[in-house]
Amino acid sequence: MSIGPLDDETVEKYREAGEVLRTVMDESAEMVEPGVTHLEVAEYAEERIRELADGCAFPVNISVNEEASHASPGRGDDTVFGEDMVCLDIGVHVDGYIADSAVTVDLSGNDELVESAEEALDAALDMVEAGAHTGEIGAEIEDVIRGYGYTPVLNLSGHGVEQWDAHTDPTIPNRGSDRGVELEVGDVVAIEPFATDGSGKVTEGSKNEIYSLVHDRSVRDRMSRKLLDEVRETYKLLPFAARWFEGGRSEMAIRRLEQQGVLRGYPVLKEEEGAMVGQAEDTIIVTEDGYENLTR
Repeated sequence: MSIGPLDDETVEKYREAGEVLRTVMDESAEMVEPGVTHLEVAEYAEERIRELADGCAFPVNISVNEEASHASPGRGDDTVFGEDMVCLDIGVHVDGYIADSAVTVDLSGNDELVESAEEALDAALDMVEAGAHTGEIGAEIEDVIRGYGYTPVLNLSGHGVEQWDAHTDPTIPNRGSDRGVELEVGDVVAIEPFATDGSGKVTEGSKNEIYSLVHDRSVRDRMSRKLLDEVRETYKLLPFAARWFEGGRSEMAIRRLEQQGVLRGYPVLKEEEGAMVGQAEDTIIVTEDGYENLTR
């Protein structure tokens, strides 16, 4: 059946993206163990997504310990997992319709931190229905995480997903707020609590592997123009990884396009005190009688 403004075909594309994501997430999470490289897991997951769906909604994020988001290995990265807290954040699209999910694989012995994020997600989902206020959902997330003795990451939030756009309204905060909106039938949202044993704020690091098109315009440089044409055709507004393009000259073209304001870079986000961060995330569709979970 159609769901609010979403027609049957659109709903099925979201469902297909979610089904593929569940498969890839399960397989990828099993690979996370000491001695395996971040790049092995990322490339495996991304190739499986391309086999089973239309493509990645964004590069596989593998955030470790104090990293919260936007961490993805570069070409030739030989970093291996150790006794780390590892957050896998994976996105799949079918014809641009996106499913987004995250799990934390804990190799560090901080089970309760991970549990707090997972329980906060479950509590938030219990509140989801048409008319639910996003600020009240955020308050529930905050209450659960603080109840464990941890702090929600206050300057990260859940978000809506639309065709070819992985971060749209409505925002689902990880703290209570009087601001916000009421969820409506047909909203597709990714709810993603982040929990930390630090201050609860993230700042930008120096590492940057992920980019997206933000200002489409003509460019003079031939290599930059060729790369931009491929971004337009293949990724549109979706984020992509620099390592997805072959050759050293592509890195120069990406830097040039970023300097010209055509591309936006996404630096790795880290907890400002260097504290551990755990994450959980599901994508859901708000329905007449509650919600449908696409990714669990």
